[in-house]
Amino acid sequence: MVELTWDRVLSWRMRRQHLDRPEGTTAESIVGRLCGVQAQVASAADQAIAARLPAPVRGEAAKALDRRKLIKVWAMRGTLHLLTVAAAPDCLSLVAAARTWEKASWQKTFATAGQIAAIADATREALDGRTLTREQLASEIVRRTGDDSLAELLGSGWGAVLKPLAWQGLLCNGPSDGNRITFTSPRTWAGGWAGLPEPGEAAQRVIPAYLGAYGPATPASFDQWLLRGGSKKASLKAWFASLVASGVLTEVSVDGVAAYARTEDVDDLAAAEPVPGVRLLPAFDQFVLGPGTRDEHVVPPQRRALVSKAAGWISPVVVAGGRVVGVWEQDDDDKVSVTLFPEAGDIAGELRAEADRITGGAGRLVVDRLP
Repeated sequence: MVELTWDRVLSWRMRRQHLDRPEGTTAESIVGRLCGVQAQVASAADQAIAARLPAPVRGEAAKALDRRKLIKVWAMRGTLHLLTVAAAPDCLSLVAAARTWEKASWQKTFATAGQIAAIADATREALDGRTLTREQLASEIVRRTGDDSLAELLGSGWGAVLKPLAWQGLLCNGPSDGNRITFTSPRTWAGGWAGLPEPGEAAQRVIPAYLGAYGPATPASFDQWLLRGGSKKASLKAWFASLVASGVLTEVSVDGVAAYARTEDVDDLAAAEPVPGVRLLPAFDQFVLGPGTRDEHVVPPQRRALVSKAAGWISPVVVAGGRVVGVWEQDDDDKVSVTLFPEAGDIAGELRAEADRITGGAGRLVVDRLP
């Protein structure tokens, strides 16, 4: 078994996640490499892309959406993501494979499987070649099902009720209508949409893509990223075993921890050199979400409460040497306030340069250090 070190692995991840900011990087290539960018907070998704571009240009996510190069849809972990049109069917297939909406606890909390099936049929018809607001879609579903009891269900916590439709490839976000959210079907949004592949086929592409940005990793880490551990364990085991058997994946050891890497990446992982400088990454950045905040090699366990906060908020983070070494925030006056962890070391000069990149040199940097 090949022996690797976490220092090499984290340096490799920095480059694989475009945090070395290579020339020619685009919003689409970033989203593709990261296997999606969480977009619950649109500004954070835009900042995540800007943080990886050679120049910190804002608004690239919206432009890529306007060009239909990306799709915005509820996907991994039930959260809203930007995905490339090419990768979306595979990701949605694996999320849908868990059939979360058929579990007794989900049905008790949100809607029965029968109600979801009826809503799905109505949505498939309502969004065919059309874009509707939330209210319009709810009205169409009630009208097409002839079930007035669905009106209350759709009007209360109905984002959760519509997620299974997104996972099945029936619904995605449409173009913005002022401040109103709209929905359409992926088939309407993206020409040539062929529907979702079988999960086993999708796994042959999604797992290597994930490991190409966040590897080496265990099946459990992959499943936490995908569904917070909700995948069927037999399926997960079979997916990884098939990829090992075909030579796509190789088992490695990272400072004594067994994990899987893409076979093509092993030599680069063993030789990876550090990425110089500091990175100020936005809230909900994939550098943290990909491996998860419980990955102690990325987020020191004693600092996790500062990164993963109440109500699912993931703080903006300071990254140096491939590890989270602090948190930060920016106010409306472009003041960048950084709280460094004691293990951060002397990175004052690098912080100044990164803060200037974000604010165009017009901001004020304030640095505190935890005792």
